[in-house]
Amino acid sequence: MPTELIEIPAPDGTAEAVVARPSTGDGPFPGVILYMDAFGLRPRIEEMAQRIADWGYVVLAPNVFYREGTVQDLAPGVDMTSPEGRQAAGQAAFPRVGRLTADKAVADAAAWIAALRRLDGVAPGPIGTTGYCMGARLAVRTATSQPQEVAAVGGFHGGGLASDEPDSPHLRLQNARARFVFLHADHDRSMGPDAIARLGAALADAGLEASNELYPGAAHGYSMADTSSYDEAATEEHFRRLRELLDTTLTV
Repeated sequence: MPTELIEIPAPDGTAEAVVARPSTGDGPFPGVILYMDAFGLRPRIEEMAQRIADWGYVVLAPNVFYREGTVQDLAPGVDMTSPEGRQAAGQAAFPRVGRLTADKAVADAAAWIAALRRLDGVAPGPIGTTGYCMGARLAVRTATSQPQEVAAVGGFHGGGLASDEPDSPHLRLQNARARFVFLHADHDRSMGPDAIARLGAALADAGLEASNELYPGAAHGYSMADTSSYDEAATEEHFRRLRELLDTTLTV
């Protein structure tokens, strides 16, 4: 079943979002929010959303940069499969990441959940989130700001999850009730060994069920097949762990 692009209300305007549904089955299905990386909604994100949907979920992937422009406006204008192309796309995209502040992300999270709940075929009950690169931060913020809604959080090659900043996502983990799975990239400047250890300590202090592991040899962005960082083995391991998380947390 092909994905569709819809428009949904958001705190500061209208946001586009990709919706993916299972190719087979009658539903209703648990809902999942997929948080994109800094390069935005594009065919690779749609592919990932559909793969998750075909496990038996309705997936919503919002354009979290809606304040900056439409999906078409923000689409990468270069071939990211070369290191030079990926770097050029990053130079255009990364300023938007900084402008998506924690308070905006928390307000948006409530809107994304409300939009997911309104979709046809979404089952009542808890939802899951999965996030990539900066999207991992958004997944965590969703779980800590909406603990009654979110039961599963996946964070893959995430950056800035446990920084020294006063609004670092890990500082609010005590509010969460979800199960967490993190699979970090090796040699990732945005999430080094000290930050991984800090995140693990925060998860433990909050009494949360979690895995917080490093995938050796994989680069930041390893799951993005349209970039030079893609690592097939790490990507498939991420899908395996994410499916296990969702299937054991959201389905009975």
